[in-house]
Amino acid sequence: MIRTEALNPAQQDVLDLLGAPPDQRPSFDPHLRRQLHDDLEEALAPLTDFLPADDTLFVGKRQLTQVLGCQTRYLAELDDEFAWSIPLARGTLTHRTIELSVHWRGEDTPLAMVDEIIAKAELGEDTMARWIQGLDEAERAELRSEVSNRVTAFLECWPPLKREWRPSMEAPVRVEVAGGRIVLSGKVDLVLGRAAGNVAGKVLVDLKTGRLAAAHRDDLRYYALLDTIRIGTPPRLVATYYLDQGRFTPEPVTVAMLESTIARIVDAVRRIVDIRYRGAAPTLQPGPGCRWCSRLELCDDGSAFVRQDDEAHDLP
Repeated sequence: MIRTEALNPAQQDVLDLLGAPPDQRPSFDPHLRRQLHDDLEEALAPLTDFLPADDTLFVGKRQLTQVLGCQTRYLAELDDEFAWSIPLARGTLTHRTIELSVHWRGEDTPLAMVDEIIAKAELGEDTMARWIQGLDEAERAELRSEVSNRVTAFLECWPPLKREWRPSMEAPVRVEVAGGRIVLSGKVDLVLGRAAGNVAGKVLVDLKTGRLAAAHRDDLRYYALLDTIRIGTPPRLVATYYLDQGRFTPEPVTVAMLESTIARIVDAVRRIVDIRYRGAAPTLQPGPGCRWCSRLELCDDGSAFVRQDDEAHDLP
């Protein structure tokens, strides 16, 4: 067992934030699950009248953020074929390595665990396996380095994940409405704990690098809603953890939060239906997401925003 005095200050901060005595954990109405699902159903089901026959609309956190921001980017990326890249793969491989660390025997050397995870991924039969197999030595080294850096940051700043905390990486959550014609889904980076009846005990964590962003908070609220509808008891806490800063941005889960998240989802899905199926003109809204937009070079407004943002933050 890990003794708290053996933890560094950053690890102790995490432990202090995540822990809560049983008498300080909130309880919720057992009918909340049904109420939230009914609210989503009532608002979203009529929108299926505008979907093509037998079509299903899949919505995740990325689509919600994009359509509530730059709708031009949202539509443009609908046509982009998915392709693995180092920025995309490093997140998935980091999560797998952190999960492996819970069960790893011997010294938790990040590179050894990363090499094990990459080797297993390469032996698969999916698109990631084929992508890794096609990397040259420089690209492979870059992938290995970036994943190792993130795993090292996690192991330095987090207390070792105990099995009794029930840690789970990339835990899937999914809610269907309108007879399955609208599907809301996602994957939570890290889930700890569990509910005890109607008493909240679970913590949802997203692991990030870089600057704080309001969208990160919205992502976790979205996950909290889906998880509440799935099991009936909300998480106790959601938190974004910035690995390169060793910083938490936590938020307790409340009924008001979940209800406001439903309003955000309904607004976003209506906009998706309007611009994809009802002929509405998409809006153009430059913002932080421009940096990763596949159409950046063709967008004067987006390019100007990125240049100004770089100058404001003294980036080369």
